[in-house]
Amino acid sequence: MANPRESELTYPLGDTLPGPGEALDLLPGLRWVRMGLPFALDHINLWLLRDVQDGREGWTIVDCGIHSDATKANWERVFAERLDGLPVLRVIVTHFHPDHMGLAHWLTERWQCRLWISATDYQLARVASSSTVGMGGEAAAAFFGSHGLTDPAALDKIRGRASYYPSMVPSIPPAFRRLMDGMTVRIGDHDWRCLVGHGHAPEHISLFSETLGVMISGDMVLPRISTNVSVVDVEPEADPLQLYLDSIARLSTLPADTLVLPAHGKPFRGLHARIDQLQQHHQERLAEVLEACTAKPCHAAELLPMMFRRPLDLHQTTFAMGEAVAHLHRLWLGGLLRRTLDADGIHRFSV
Repeated sequence: MANPRESELTYPLGDTLPGPGEALDLLPGLRWVRMGLPFALDHINLWLLRDVQDGREGWTIVDCGIHSDATKANWERVFAERLDGLPVLRVIVTHFHPDHMGLAHWLTERWQCRLWISATDYQLARVASSSTVGMGGEAAAAFFGSHGLTDPAALDKIRGRASYYPSMVPSIPPAFRRLMDGMTVRIGDHDWRCLVGHGHAPEHISLFSETLGVMISGDMVLPRISTNVSVVDVEPEADPLQLYLDSIARLSTLPADTLVLPAHGKPFRGLHARIDQLQQHHQERLAEVLEACTAKPCHAAELLPMMFRRPLDLHQTTFAMGEAVAHLHRLWLGGLLRRTLDADGIHRFSV
């Protein structure tokens, strides 16, 4: 959903964007790369940080883009024209989702360098690259069916997406270095503190540099859209929305003038305002869901037109279903709704 209060944020670069295969200088030693995605959300932001490791000068890459020939070609252009003749020394991945993890294996192999990522997301990426987790296949179809998505054509398409994750993340680096909440990573002349976030991914790592006043937020804080927070089939009774809200509340302790570098959208200032907007957005959705379930018992699928007031393709529908279940679960696990499994095998929620 587009942010109706976006005017409360400021964009220091205006509408300037890096083109394909380009890297735009944001600060000394910090460059912005933008790669295409084959979805309605059609891009991901990636970051280059000037670095020194073991006496070698070079660059750290943060996030990778999906595995595709086009993304590889754009990276090769960046390597040829925007690394100042220096190598890539390491690759940091904020979380396991395919647009962030996809080319990690190719990049680390190409440059003979190490992947840095949280342990939870590394292990889940290993599992998902051989059998899609929460994004397609029989288990996902059965899970969505149990929450009211019963259209046979849609379920057949979900079953057919068993290779969704492996198609964009075919390989995972065989070794990694672990990132944990509160760790300090020295990158070039600056210390970056690891900030763990939950709810969007199991152990998402954002990076904050106090000296630069910059946070690489990954997907935890986006300026124009709300981060997807979903329940998926591998953890069917999860409460990711509470985890997400708790996580962004902790980010409000960062300075108000922090420059936020998001995975999608443009770099912006207004972190505290954006956190307030996201909190308000989810509280409004929770109130709407509670009202609907007060009127009659509801399942997740019938809430989609209320929660997402635009046409959804199948890719968006799977994310929307996960979000609807997440809001129902927050109210259920918070004691405001009860859940029943009816004779048709569908979970319904009522006061």
